[in-house]
Amino acid sequence: MEIEQIWTEYRYSLKAFLNKNLANSSDTEDVLQEILIKVHQNMYQLHDVNKIKSWLFQIAHNAIADYYRKKAQQQNLAAKSDGLRDDDDNIYQQLLNCVEPFIQALEPDEAELLSAIDIQGISQKHYAELNNIKYSTLKSRVKKSRINLQRLFNQCCHFELNPYGRLVGFDQSSKSSSLECQMCSTKGN
Repeated sequence: MEIEQIWTEYRYSLKAFLNKNLANSSDTEDVLQEILIKVHQNMYQLHDVNKIKSWLFQIAHNAIADYYRKKAQQQNLAAKSDGLRDDDDNIYQQLLNCVEPFIQALEPDEAELLSAIDIQGISQKHYAELNNIKYSTLKSRVKKSRINLQRLFNQCCHFELNPYGRLVGFDQSSKSSSLECQMCSTKGN
């Protein structure tokens, strides 16, 4: 199968997929071009023409991940060049002291899950295999657990973000009196 034929047949479905996953149309066009280049460079790897659609969408998925990875690196560099002080990293250090009590305040299954993945650093795929859980199910549980954790954090603290989404400050909410908030305020000082 020739690249022109592949591109004619799948270009619009790839573009629709990218539009769902990227913020704007110019980014979509840029990533679409990167996909075309990768397809052209890696055509020799496609041995089964019947699997072309899944192969193309795997390339698209990887291109989206690369796009966001590159964007995060650029934002991180931009934030550092904005003159952020080194002691801003201290904010993260202070919050690290708070995470454990909040995780333990979640439902036991959520606490175990987030402790393993976010504290101990076990990969989601490995955790899913160890616990005989479908990977897609686990990803949904992790997302839900993180939302619940964020809800607890937001009840306790107000977070200040810079225009790049980087945490630059936080303070304890005056209305919060939960045990987790009290533990956080004693550890953070």
